[in-house]
Amino acid sequence: MTIIISLRLIIVNMNRFKLLIKDYKKESILAPLFKLLESLFDLFVPLVIAGIINKGINNNDFNYVLKMFGLLILLAIIGLACSIVAQYFAAKASVGFTTKLRAMLFEHIQGFSYQNLDEIGQDTLITRLTSDTNQIQNGLNLALRLLLRSPFIVFGAMMMAFTINVKCALIFAVVIPLLCLVVFLIMIKSIPLFKEVQVALDGLLSKTRENLSGIRVIRAFRIEDKEFNEFKEKNDLLTRRNQRVGFLSALTNPLTYILINMATVVLIYTGTIEVRMYGLAQGDVVALYNYMAQIVVELVKMANLIITIDKSLACFSRVEKVLDIKPDMRYEVNDYSKVNNNVLSFDHVTFTYPNSKEACLEDISFSIDKGETLGIIGPTGCGKTSLVNLIYRAYDPSAGAVYLDDRDLKSYSKEEIVSKVSVVPQKTALFKESIKDNLRMADPNVSEEKMWKALDIAQAKDIVLNKEGQLDHMIEQGGKNLSGGQRQRLSIARALCKDFDILILDDSFSALDYQTEAKLRMALKTLNKTIVNVSQRASSIKNADKILVLDDGKLVGFGSHNELMKSCELYKEIYYSQYPFEKEASHE
Repeated sequence: MTIIISLRLIIVNMNRFKLLIKDYKKESILAPLFKLLESLFDLFVPLVIAGIINKGINNNDFNYVLKMFGLLILLAIIGLACSIVAQYFAAKASVGFTTKLRAMLFEHIQGFSYQNLDEIGQDTLITRLTSDTNQIQNGLNLALRLLLRSPFIVFGAMMMAFTINVKCALIFAVVIPLLCLVVFLIMIKSIPLFKEVQVALDGLLSKTRENLSGIRVIRAFRIEDKEFNEFKEKNDLLTRRNQRVGFLSALTNPLTYILINMATVVLIYTGTIEVRMYGLAQGDVVALYNYMAQIVVELVKMANLIITIDKSLACFSRVEKVLDIKPDMRYEVNDYSKVNNNVLSFDHVTFTYPNSKEACLEDISFSIDKGETLGIIGPTGCGKTSLVNLIYRAYDPSAGAVYLDDRDLKSYSKEEIVSKVSVVPQKTALFKESIKDNLRMADPNVSEEKMWKALDIAQAKDIVLNKEGQLDHMIEQGGKNLSGGQRQRLSIARALCKDFDILILDDSFSALDYQTEAKLRMALKTLNKTIVNVSQRASSIKNADKILVLDDGKLVGFGSHNELMKSCELYKEIYYSQYPFEKEASHE
C-alpha cells in the first residue's frame, strides 16, 4: 500500500511533477536518505541496551555501562543531526515545489477569459491557491521525510529480531501483517470521510467569506440571527463529519496496542522459555520488546502519513484540473476581407453566457465613427455591460462579429486590444497601494505629468491634492478610505493614463453629482477620442453623437437624442421619467 501511494504521488501527471521538482532533485534524494540514516541508528539502540544488560549489569562492569551509555548519547546526537538535515532538505523541496506550483497556477489563472472564470468560480480558485497548495506542501514534506522511514523501521526491526532469536522473531512475522491489516482497514474507511470533511470545510469557508464581505448588508437588514443559524448548520455539519472520521481514527491506537500487547505477552512468555531452556540472554528479550515498540509507533505514523498524503493527492488532483483547463479565448491573426470606415461596428452579434439557455444579446448591429461618443442606455439587466464586454473581448460573441478599425476583433493580439481600448469597469477596483501605483496599472511608464493631466480631466485633481503625500498617499484595500465618487474619478483617471483609441465608461458616473459629471464630460470631449458611455442617466448620454437603446438584449433604438425622441418609445419613456417637467411642457 505504501509503495502504491508513493507511486501515485509521482505518477499523477508525471510531466508536470517533474517540471516542478526538477530544481529540487538533490533535496528530494537527500531528505529521505538522511531519514534512513536516522532510522538505521535507531535500530542499533535496542542492541546497545541489550549489551548494557547482558555484559554490563550482569557482569557488574560499570565501565562497560558508561561506555555503552556514551554510545547511546552519540547515536542520539547523530540521529538528531540526520533528522535536522532531513527536515531542512524536505522543507526546502516541499516549499520550493509548492511555490512554483502556486506561481504556475496563478499565472495560468491570469490567462483565463471571463467565461472560464464564470464557469470555475472565484471561491474555487481561491481555495486551490491557498488551502489546497498548503495541503500539497504538507503532504510532500511528510512523504520525503517519513514515507521510507516507517516501512524501513518496521521491516528492519523484524530483521534485527531474527538476528537475535528466530523463534521469537516469528512472533514479529505474524503480528506485523495483522497490525498492517488493522491500520489499513481503518485508513480505507477513513479516507472517503476525510473527503467529506473537506467538502464541508469548503462550504463553511464559503459561508464565512460571504458573511465577512457582506457584513454591512447583514447589519443594515438586521439578519445577523439568520446568518448565524446558517453558519451554525454548516459548522455543525463539519463537526459531525469530523467526529465520524475522528471516531474511526481513534480506533487505531487501542486496536494496535491490543495486538501489540498481546504480541508482547507472547514475546515475553516465549522469551522467558528461551532464557530458561536455551540460554537466551535477558538483554536480548528487552531488545526484542523495544523492537516491538518501535514497530507499533511506526505503523501508527504510517497510517496517519498515508491519510495525509492521500489528502494532498486529492488536492493536487483539484489543482491539476484547474491547470488542465485551456483558456477558451484564442488570439490568432487572420486575414479578414471586410473593410469599412467605422472605428467600431457590431455585425449581427448574438451573445449567450456559459450554461445559459437564453441569449443575453440578440442580433445587434450598429457602427460608430472615429472620435464619436456612443451612449448606451436601457432598463436594468438589458445587456449593456455584456455589450461593452464584447468590445474589448472579455467574451467572444456566440454569433456575428465585432469589428475594430476594419478588422475582426478576433484577429487582434491581446496586446493590440489593450493598446487600443481603455476600460473603466462598472465595479471600481482600487488596490492597496499608493495613488501613483494605482494609476501606473494602466501604463507602468506613465509620467507624473500625464498622471496629473489625467486626474485633472477626471475631476480628481483636488482629491489627490488634499491627501497627505498626494500621489504617494496610500489607498486601502478596495478604496475603503475613499468615497464612491472619489473611487470612480480615480478609476477614470487611471484609464486616461494610457494611450488609447476607445474609452469605455461602464456606468462610471453613477456616484458623481450632476455638476462634477458635466465638467467631466466636457473635459473628455477635448480628448477627441471615441468614447462608449454606459449609463442609467439620460443626462449622461443625451449629448452623445449616437445613442444605442437596449431592451431585453435587443436593439430597439439607435440614433441621436432628437432622432430617438421621435422614433423610440422606450427612450422617450426613460427620458421623461427623469425629466418629467419637459413632458409636461411638451403637452402644453
